[in-house]
Amino acid sequence: MVSMDLLAFGAFPYVVFAVVIIGSAYRYLTDRFSYSSLSSQFLENGRLFWGSVPWHYGILLLLAGHLLGFLFPEVVEDILGGTPTRLYTMESIALALGFLALFGIGALTWRRFTDPRIKAVTSPADVLLILLLFFQVATGIYTALFYRWGIPWYVHTAVPYLWSLIALDPQVQLIASLPTVTKLHIFNAFALVAVFPFTRLVHLVTFPLTYLWRPYQVVVWNRRK
Repeated sequence: MVSMDLLAFGAFPYVVFAVVIIGSAYRYLTDRFSYSSLSSQFLENGRLFWGSVPWHYGILLLLAGHLLGFLFPEVVEDILGGTPTRLYTMESIALALGFLALFGIGALTWRRFTDPRIKAVTSPADVLLILLLFFQVATGIYTALFYRWGIPWYVHTAVPYLWSLIALDPQVQLIASLPTVTKLHIFNAFALVAVFPFTRLVHLVTFPLTYLWRPYQVVVWNRRK
């Protein structure tokens, strides 16, 4: 009998990769002009600032840390090595960034569902994305608080598992023994990647490269006296 761990962490990641490739290609070919963050700043800007700034600073720095550990685990081990003070410092910084991101996504969620104009332009995809992001941050903080020292765990468990997926030899046993909430954190990360091509998150991979060589645009303001 196939175990749930094998389905969730052995098969599901490859389904996600297929969905991302096919979904991204389909959206680009059929509706590339929808690649946008769909900003609602013009509808309400005050509470957006208090949500967007903490959210982006918190989550982007956390993602950068995850990427650093994935690409250069030896460097992270060297940084953490030596004295426990380094580990305590790095864990404290990561936890603070987690709470910063949680505050930001909480403020953005409150804004989206309490402002009538913003709620009116909120799609089911927006709701799903918010729920997944909120759950991802919350489970990450829970893991950091109640299953302490997440950075060494990430380097010695999650990183080898992720590299095994790339090698087409998923080492599911690395994940099978982890706490349930940590498994949910990992599974939800794959779910976020799966919905990536179909939500406003897709704007993260768009770069205005043509701005580098396109002609200057002249903007003329016509004001009535």
